[in-house]
Amino acid sequence: MTGPGFAPIARVDAQDKVRGRAIYGTDRALPRMVHAVLATAKIARGSIRSIATDMALAVPGVRLILTHEDIEIVEPAQFILAGQGYGFQSIQPLATRKIGYKGQPVAVVVADTLEAAMQAADALDVIYDTEAFQALIDAASDEDIVAQQGSPLPQEAFGDKIVGDADAAIHSAAVQVDASYVFHAQHQNPIELISTVAHWQGERLVVHEGTQNAGAIQHGLARQFGIDSALVEIISPHAGGGFGQKNSMQSQTFLAAVAARRLGRPVKLVMTREQIFHTASFRPAARHRVRLGATRDGHIVGAVHEVDQQTSRHDLFASSTASITARLHGIANFRGSERLVRTDVQTPGYMRAPFEHSGTFAFETAIDELAYALSSDPVALRLANDATADPLTGRPFTSRFLAQCLTIGAERFGWSRRQMAAGSMSGENGELIGWGVACGAYKAAVAPAIATIEVHADGAVVVSVSGHEMGQGLRTVVANVVSRRLGIEPGRVDLVLGETRGAAPHLTAGSWGTATAIPAVEAAMDALDEEVRRIGAGADGSGIDAVLRRAGMTRISSEARSKAPGQPDAVYERLVTGLPAASGPVFPDFVAMSYIAHFIEVRVERSTRRISIPRVVSVADCGRVVSPVTAASQVRGGVVGGIGGTLMEISEVDPRHGGFLNADLAEYVVPVNADIGDIEVHFVDEPDPTLNTLGAKGLGEVAMTGVGAAIANAIHHATGRRHRSLPIRIEDML
Repeated sequence: MTGPGFAPIARVDAQDKVRGRAIYGTDRALPRMVHAVLATAKIARGSIRSIATDMALAVPGVRLILTHEDIEIVEPAQFILAGQGYGFQSIQPLATRKIGYKGQPVAVVVADTLEAAMQAADALDVIYDTEAFQALIDAASDEDIVAQQGSPLPQEAFGDKIVGDADAAIHSAAVQVDASYVFHAQHQNPIELISTVAHWQGERLVVHEGTQNAGAIQHGLARQFGIDSALVEIISPHAGGGFGQKNSMQSQTFLAAVAARRLGRPVKLVMTREQIFHTASFRPAARHRVRLGATRDGHIVGAVHEVDQQTSRHDLFASSTASITARLHGIANFRGSERLVRTDVQTPGYMRAPFEHSGTFAFETAIDELAYALSSDPVALRLANDATADPLTGRPFTSRFLAQCLTIGAERFGWSRRQMAAGSMSGENGELIGWGVACGAYKAAVAPAIATIEVHADGAVVVSVSGHEMGQGLRTVVANVVSRRLGIEPGRVDLVLGETRGAAPHLTAGSWGTATAIPAVEAAMDALDEEVRRIGAGADGSGIDAVLRRAGMTRISSEARSKAPGQPDAVYERLVTGLPAASGPVFPDFVAMSYIAHFIEVRVERSTRRISIPRVVSVADCGRVVSPVTAASQVRGGVVGGIGGTLMEISEVDPRHGGFLNADLAEYVVPVNADIGDIEVHFVDEPDPTLNTLGAKGLGEVAMTGVGAAIANAIHHATGRRHRSLPIRIEDML
């Protein structure tokens, strides 16, 4: 579709959300429902010697206590990145007496009230046999480090990225940059806690849970219980935020379902905020080294990006950092490599722009350092080194408008007024002013999807499509497309998302939601048009409902499916069995990426060194913008997340006992309204018809890439001090 842009409609679920009508997982209050609480390990590594339950069972209202002696698993759910798994990690708590990390569940206590369950969980007496553990990646031994090459990493996409001879090119370059960057662990902390309501209806298991991956939960539970997946129903019409943390099967879901079957009653289990820090995935700590080489006239001849990233002892959670940073600019000689460092934690996972946030911070800060070494304007240096084809494969890009992002952003921001010298700009009140710029990129991926559309003679329209709504606006995107095709108000479109009773729900993550769901919806609309023509559409241009009434029909429906370019039809088998099946950025004939440029102003108070960010200008290249309102919201949210991840957020590790020390929202600091200035968002809005008929590319995650570097570069411009570790806090400024 290359026609005019889409109308900026409001969120179709906005009123339901603000009025409390949107139902989330544990909003369900079922008859006879009881409450479950997890008791968790106090040690970082070892095993359970014994668990005394007498005092816990004596608490009035306690119905059940489950330990490792009570749980039977037919088959493990397995690690999702192992290729045929569903869980965020391979460990299923309560499967054995072994403890792999602090905070691992060691028991489930179920009682009539939440308070009784909490009291009983505290009354459990657990005795452990401890083992030596590794909490920090800096202190890792050689046996804790796994190199990419020659190791059994989970996916080929995580392998080393090598083109040309980067080391030789840098060695002979006239100007060189060699710098190391530090990135600490962070946690997603969505507003909706990880939680489950499970109940059995005879042999049928029904689970209400906020998730980004209902299919994984359905098939993972079926595997663990040894039952047909058709007997498992997952209901997740809304998720109260996910940011990647809810993109696979969580540990507590099976435990809640076991308790519900034992008791014959619905069970509600909600993790505490502290437990989420210790029993759900998080963004891992990483160390980056970036080396650049350039000619004196600013041509970048080589780049090396090496990463050491934290993983768990039981799983290999690898990143794709270099596959992004290699494609930021047109650098002919590039080498990207990664080592994984085993630590005794739960398996890390995806947190919005999971590797790209830290990767672009390191790489784009190094580009800024190179600009200063060359006495070159940072925007001009990037424009001079733009890529015309994919540097890694040589294949053409489907589209690339990063240069337009930079030029539009520079004009909107007023970049031409920037003085080059660090510390040269100040405000009327004496504050130091810094202007920084950085680019970001993210893969434009696509997954298989199924869509069904029903139009009723009474005017009702029901659409079901593979996907989930966790606040990013997929409902609004689909409603905008369908309403435009049918010529009706978006509010008339009833969406079924995130529920296994509808179209098979593929994992919604990786910024592929719109590019995955919309092609299937468009194909279903095409099939519906054909069916309407078959039954005889009136020449008066009346709607489908009128056609149905004239034909004496109550409804008409269609179904269609779509997949990524080059994917075989066999990929639909992964879709219907709950396995991830996304493809990209490398497709058989081309490479597809989304891009963004951030221009950020910081102000630094001279005495306290307090940092404020009064304004940001962000310009994104995400193909056709299907839902302008939610798209702009996505970018603003990404910028806010980038501000928090750069200036505030850190999960403080306890090297003495393992685990995280600031496991709550009082001490895990996130931005609030007072921390955020004006965020001006613009889009190139050029469709990318090679990737899909609509021309849409991903946006949700690219929005956050580059924010950290733009802030750090602005701070350097204001103060002359270069920061290579995140977060940048006041004590680092002094």
